[in-house]
Amino acid sequence: VDTNVAIVQSMFDAFNAHDWEKMAAHYAENAEYLDPAYGKSYVKKSRAEIASKYKEMEAMFPDIHDELKGLYPSGNKVFVEFVATGTAPDGSTFSLPIGGVLTIENGLIVRDATYYDNSQE
Repeated sequence: VDTNVAIVQSMFDAFNAHDWEKMAAHYAENAEYLDPAYGKSYVKKSRAEIASKYKEMEAMFPDIHDELKGLYPSGNKVFVEFVATGTAPDGSTFSLPIGGVLTIENGLIVRDATYYDNSQE
């Protein structure tokens, strides 16, 4: 198994276990993120900030889950396809297809470029 694929799989396993500190530990401290939730440019986030973001998300969607559809290694990058789902306390649900490119150096994710449709329906 490709080492970088194993790192990404482990990160998603921690996400789905809602172990936010373990999930964030897969990232370099102050990794770069490109995520519509943060705007249109790369931003640096600490591990603590990442864990906090997902703790807040879990409060909104207690059963939040990412279903991996594919992991595709290329050099020091792993391209990922997944579907994020969750149920809010009011019973409303979401299902969001997401694509991303994770760049790995020295066993840690240093850059996370995430792509999804952030428009409100």
